[in-house]
Amino acid sequence: MTGRPDPSCAAPVPAPGAVSADAAAKADRIIAAMREKGIPADCFVIAVDGRCGSGKTTLTAVLCDRLNADAVHMDYFYLTPEQRTKARFSEPGGNVNYERFSEEVLPRLGKPGSFSYRRYDFPTRSFPEVCSVRSGQRVIVEGAYSLHPVFGDYADLRVFSDIGRGEQEKRILLRNGPAGLENFRQIWIPLEENYLSACRIRETCDIMI
Repeated sequence: MTGRPDPSCAAPVPAPGAVSADAAAKADRIIAAMREKGIPADCFVIAVDGRCGSGKTTLTAVLCDRLNADAVHMDYFYLTPEQRTKARFSEPGGNVNYERFSEEVLPRLGKPGSFSYRRYDFPTRSFPEVCSVRSGQRVIVEGAYSLHPVFGDYADLRVFSDIGRGEQEKRILLRNGPAGLENFRQIWIPLEENYLSACRIRETCDIMI
């Protein structure tokens, strides 16, 4: 199997508890960083990239609630079957449909007015849903590859969400089971780490959490 894992395996946003408390504390740091940079609370684009299992989706849910923003999830930009080639996966950051993101989302970020983009469903190889964003001026782009260099410098604040390898594997095991963890070890984590290293994602972020 090539490409990213089945979206149905994604971890749900947890109920209030330790993880949510951690996400809330991280959200506080991000909002403080916005203030320090002079980013208006009613006009911003934030990108949250980083390692799988680090809590990007949960953090983004907290931020969207606090900032009255909408999320764009990179997990909705899986590669289509014809894109899943050996050459594509050899590219640092090739494991995402950056062409479609550049067409459907990128031109609308930072601009007033609503827009929509399609969610790709990996199991059915189809686009079953259109996702709506209320304003291009209150958006959080969340997920691995959200800071792909091909997108340019679109974000007002660039966030790197980190996690140690041991804790990462514990979370993936809980979420995806033993077979899923092995797939991550053999395929998905190496692809992600190649992207993070080759594209210097951490080094170009404004804040690490």
